[in-house]
Amino acid sequence: QVQLVESGGGLVQPGGSLRLSCEASGFTFSMFGMGWYRQGPGKERERELVASIWSKPGREMYADSVKDRFTISRDNARNILYLQMNNLKPEDTAVYSCNRVTYYGNSFSQIRPFGNGGQGTQVTVSV
Repeated sequence: QVQLVESGGGLVQPGGSLRLSCEASGFTFSMFGMGWYRQGPGKERERELVASIWSKPGREMYADSVKDRFTISRDNARNILYLQMNNLKPEDTAVYSCNRVTYYGNSFSQIRPFGNGGQGTQVTVSV
């Protein structure tokens, strides 16, 4: 079955960096677009897509809130998805999870999750 296991979260000060990893199994990783989602504290917070990457490296898209700070990448030989997060801010505090995605158009807003995501890894940005 499909398994997505995230790691790399933790507590970091504002301005710091973290690198998240997502190990994928149970499907042909290289054939799927992938995305990183996050859900901030509070039940009312929706899960939001922050970055996506096509099945082959070369087409990455980002939410405006993380553009120029986060970088998504993938290693199709090892079935791993990454998210490099730099210059972290308190508002980046959230549970981050990875998911397969489907593209319904060329814009970031037309990306939708496909199937279930992983359990997530907690990122806390605080002094």
